[in-house]
Amino acid sequence: MPREQFHWSMQAVQDNVLELGSMVDRQIDRSIKALVDRDVPLAEAVIRDDDEVNRARFRLDNMCLSLLAQQAPMASDLRLIVAVFAMASELERMGDHAEGIARIVVMMRDEPLVKPLVDIPAMSVKAREMLKSALDCFVQRDVEGSYAVGRMDDDVDALYDRVYADLIAIMLRDNSTVEACTRLLWVAHNLERIADRATNVAERVVFTVTGMLPEMDVSSY
Repeated sequence: MPREQFHWSMQAVQDNVLELGSMVDRQIDRSIKALVDRDVPLAEAVIRDDDEVNRARFRLDNMCLSLLAQQAPMASDLRLIVAVFAMASELERMGDHAEGIARIVVMMRDEPLVKPLVDIPAMSVKAREMLKSALDCFVQRDVEGSYAVGRMDDDVDALYDRVYADLIAIMLRDNSTVEACTRLLWVAHNLERIADRATNVAERVVFTVTGMLPEMDVSSY
């Protein structure tokens, strides 16, 4: 493969990471909109579209495998390809979490809510912000910004702890709400995992630039 074509292929890999990230962001947004609006058809669309996310992930994996087989890249190019393999997996799993939220919406249907949806949408906004920031850092090869993404995870964890405490208190007051509360807990858990995976994407950005894979324990910064 000529070097010019190789550079074009590497740019295509980056573009496909961003495309996959955009698809996942849309899935998260629509799953929470379906929850807030109690929109079962929208939730069912999110579930159907998860196959598209999966196909995009495997297409990206195949692009990376092809580059490894044909070009035997070295140094920074190799780090980028290795990082993209991991990013593709993390993004695809974020899509799975969005699909999981949509499935919960389908199970809930018009079931009355046990608490106002305030903190859960706020978790979604923050998790999506982390995802977008991680992808921006990938494009810009921004190490400091990547660490900032890791620090943002504390905000999502704090919101999750609040949701958890509120729902446990509701269940303790009225055990007839256990099933409904559990469903909302799973929604919050999916969002918390999305934020964790956005942090993992940011870690791979640091690896791409430095060759070191940090564990983003924000207490160490």
